[in-house]
Amino acid sequence: MRTKSTKKNKINVITLGCSKNVYDSEVLMGQLAANKMDVEHESEKDDANIVVINTCGFIDNAKEESINTILEQAERKEAGSIDKLYVTGCLSERYKPDLEREITNVDQYFGTTDLPKLLKVLGADYKHELLGERLTTTPKHYAYLKIAEGCDRPCSFCAIPLMRGKHKSTPIEQLVIEAKKLAKNGVKELILIAQDLTYYGLDIYKKRRLADLLIELSKVEGIEWIRLHYAFPTGFPQDVLDVIRDNDKVCNYIDIPLQHINNEILKSMKRGTSHQKTNDLLKAFRKKVPNMAIRTSLIVGYPGETEERFQELKQWVQDTKFDRLGVFTYSHEENTSAHVLEDDVPDEVKKARQEEIMDLQTHISWGLNQKKIGKTFKVLFDRKEGGYFIGRTEFDSPDVDNEVLVKANDTYIRMGDFANIKIEKTDHFDLYGVVVEL
Repeated sequence: MRTKSTKKNKINVITLGCSKNVYDSEVLMGQLAANKMDVEHESEKDDANIVVINTCGFIDNAKEESINTILEQAERKEAGSIDKLYVTGCLSERYKPDLEREITNVDQYFGTTDLPKLLKVLGADYKHELLGERLTTTPKHYAYLKIAEGCDRPCSFCAIPLMRGKHKSTPIEQLVIEAKKLAKNGVKELILIAQDLTYYGLDIYKKRRLADLLIELSKVEGIEWIRLHYAFPTGFPQDVLDVIRDNDKVCNYIDIPLQHINNEILKSMKRGTSHQKTNDLLKAFRKKVPNMAIRTSLIVGYPGETEERFQELKQWVQDTKFDRLGVFTYSHEENTSAHVLEDDVPDEVKKARQEEIMDLQTHISWGLNQKKIGKTFKVLFDRKEGGYFIGRTEFDSPDVDNEVLVKANDTYIRMGDFANIKIEKTDHFDLYGVVVEL
């Protein structure tokens, strides 16, 4: 590849968006490294002469961040700080013609399934034999495992099928191979991700096989925790609950985005469920796995969300008391079925409703945390920061959930190790404790 530089090419990969994008960037970097190429993830040295941006195009804020990052790197190319700039990922998949027209200083745009093409342009060969080989960007002891790509759900507000295509499950055998390679490199916790875990297996096995996958992954030596992210509520396979309850390696945790509770809103969202069905599902979760932490995400300000419908949502959050909860404001996305509706909730009302729900959740989290004082939990430690060793229980996922803090001057804990921690005090979202021997 000809560039302005005389030294060997160095590639900096910048990742924006969700854990699925992180995974894709890791696969890209694994391929580049296997081709003996010098590659780093979000390098702070500014010494790379080639930049690849893996973009997100999910909602307005994510798109804005992606565009600003492209513009920033395009300016660096214009100034001669870098030689080549390539853009891939969801934003590029969805808006490639617009981006090519508006930001012309990018050398080439690629979609979400264009990895072989991107590698060829970078001067690398796509190596099919590298099943499961990636350069992980997470701490050494945990990693994301993407079990499927794309989504078949018709949700009215979501553009993911436009960017990621139809659901495509990865065979169990391939995922086990990948898990074994990760475990060999020191990974102890697998975080299963997909646009929709619930659908896993229907396309290739003609039945839902998430429970079977969990059982097979739990047999991998070295893996101690398996965590479930992004399960869809409609059609949830009940046998998964049995595995969560009975298998010590599968965390008592699930991330299940429910989005809303009002029947009219759920119907308009095309979620395939109702207020009653949602409550019945949550009751089944708590009956089968009484100590399971349930994380959900909600959307406020969806078209037609009157004050009455919002109050129904708020009261439901109060009554349900989720262990973890996040709230998005509705983003009016073109080419989705909801785009034909009037975006009739003002932005300031959306923001106010988001803050109301999060304030309520803060109080709920405080109350739930108070009940943990005096109890002992198995904790996996991620990092040291500000005089504390910081880790998580099985009820908490990295970056989004509660953390456990232990004073570093009281003891020593190696990163990636488990320790039994007795909780002595809490705040709204974090727990403070000391190491105990069992």
